[in-house]
Amino acid sequence: MGHLDHAALGWLTPALSYAMACIGAALGLRCTVRALAATGRSRRNWLVTAASAIGTGIWTMHFVAMLGFGVTGTDIRYDVPLTLLSLLVAMVVVCAGVFAVGYGRDRGRALFLGGLTTGLGVASMHYLGMAAVRLHGDVTYDPVRVGLSVLIAVVAATAALWAALNIKSPVAVTIASLIMGAAVSSMHYTGMFAVSVRVTPSGEALPGATAMQFIFPLAVGLGSYLFLTSAFVALSPTAGEREASASAQRPVESVAP
Repeated sequence: MGHLDHAALGWLTPALSYAMACIGAALGLRCTVRALAATGRSRRNWLVTAASAIGTGIWTMHFVAMLGFGVTGTDIRYDVPLTLLSLLVAMVVVCAGVFAVGYGRDRGRALFLGGLTTGLGVASMHYLGMAAVRLHGDVTYDPVRVGLSVLIAVVAATAALWAALNIKSPVAVTIASLIMGAAVSSMHYTGMFAVSVRVTPSGEALPGATAMQFIFPLAVGLGSYLFLTSAFVALSPTAGEREASASAQRPVESVAP
């Protein structure tokens, strides 16, 4: 068995990956709150932004954490198409869950379906990302820990969507995002602790790209997207602020003598 190191770069990758998960969750929650206060095209655009933020945050969290993943006795490479597919899966399933909540008439049913869909999608993203790992050896999983990681993903997704429906204040959103970041990170590392690798030494070159060649630049790009979108949302006026501004600009009707 190869020795697995989940923090080869020390606490840098766990801390940074947690921060990415929190930023994605906070941005997604704020956008969902904006969406629920909007109508028509504006609601749809806010929900798409929320889904892209949450999906990007989760994916970036996973692969930033993977920068610290190592196995003694073998190099690690990543299959590029599968890695990109995992990002697409994260976006699509989170979008489905967010839209279920944003447009669902029965909030309880929408929350259940949205949380289940999003949680299973997050778990699928994680294990699809793991399927993209290339190394000299065989990878196996502990089914109990895999099941636990999927359960954590579903509970975390449901809690995030519940927070989007019920939490409005910025302080509450911040607290919820910190909790969600911890839940997503717990799901990731629970899934990683389910992994065992039987190394088969080989001199053959592994296919795919190294983490620094591919994962790191993509994670930096997506992280920059999260920060820029966060700035846009912070500077964008809320529905209440727009209504107050419109009211202030209406001409005061003169009273006839």
